[in-house]
Amino acid sequence: MNTTRRHFVQAAAAAAALGALHPLAALAQALDQVKILYGFPAGSAGDSVARRVAEKLGGTAYSKNPGFVENKPGAGGRIAVEALKNSPADGSVLTLAPVSALAVYPYIYPKLAYKPEDVTQVSIGAIMFHGLAVGPSVPAEVKTLKDFLAWAKANPAQASYGSPGAGSMPHLLGALLGLRAGVELKHVPYRGTVPSITDLVGGQIAAAMNPSGDYLQYMKAGRVRVLATSGRKRSPYLPDVPTFTELGYPDVTSEEWFGFYAPAKTPAATIAAANAAINAALKDKSVIDALALVGLVANGSTPQEMAADQKAEYERWGPLVKQIGFTAES
Repeated sequence: MNTTRRHFVQAAAAAAALGALHPLAALAQALDQVKILYGFPAGSAGDSVARRVAEKLGGTAYSKNPGFVENKPGAGGRIAVEALKNSPADGSVLTLAPVSALAVYPYIYPKLAYKPEDVTQVSIGAIMFHGLAVGPSVPAEVKTLKDFLAWAKANPAQASYGSPGAGSMPHLLGALLGLRAGVELKHVPYRGTVPSITDLVGGQIAAAMNPSGDYLQYMKAGRVRVLATSGRKRSPYLPDVPTFTELGYPDVTSEEWFGFYAPAKTPAATIAAANAAINAALKDKSVIDALALVGLVANGSTPQEMAADQKAEYERWGPLVKQIGFTAES
């Protein structure tokens, strides 16, 4: 976890304190209601972030009423970011997006319909740990990552893994794992985590790389086996599952976050009010507990910290994407 993230908790408190003073004075009037666009299906882990935060926005200096969520699934979250770009820059529309949509997609999609500078950072919402899981089409004796890679090498026709979408962070982590292990893993893209896990549980694909929280209910029921997670340290929700780093794959690492974005020309006072309201929501115990149920760590930030972390991710993934060799045309 980098230096930026170590200061998130303190930053959230500072942002909330600032919001109690500055936005009330600078924002002439709270908005009636805020819409949060989310680029993946309802029911996924990130959807919980959008909905739990939206519920808490009412009665703040930012919004008179609770917000609502509009799901715009598809294209690995790109549709929702593009919609945000074309929304009014008055704070009435936000998008919750994975950092990869702004830090990784520019390397992958030459004809991306938006640029990172078309949106502005408001606050990080939650941190997630991705995980590789196998389902019933993989023999029960495959219990470890080493076992799976050996099985995949011996069964290339069956060695597939699903992800929330082509170019998504889970897709790239799976591709990077295959590259480092010298094993060809066939990628199967989906429109979000829910359909990929449905096919995993149903035996249509051998494995899946998704936010690890999305596996929890299926793991408890014995329907999937999570072999490794992508954090620098073990997931607090899967403490018995090793990280890829522990297993010899140190660059198959990501503590990806979902962040709230606004259109680029949104006034600074509106961004400050939104940041304060979001950070206050993320410190609410009911929100923290709800996100924990889906394996996410509620985690706010200042806009500046969010921008710095996004920049660091952008710089890290450029060379890795080139090594993987994936583009929208590949």
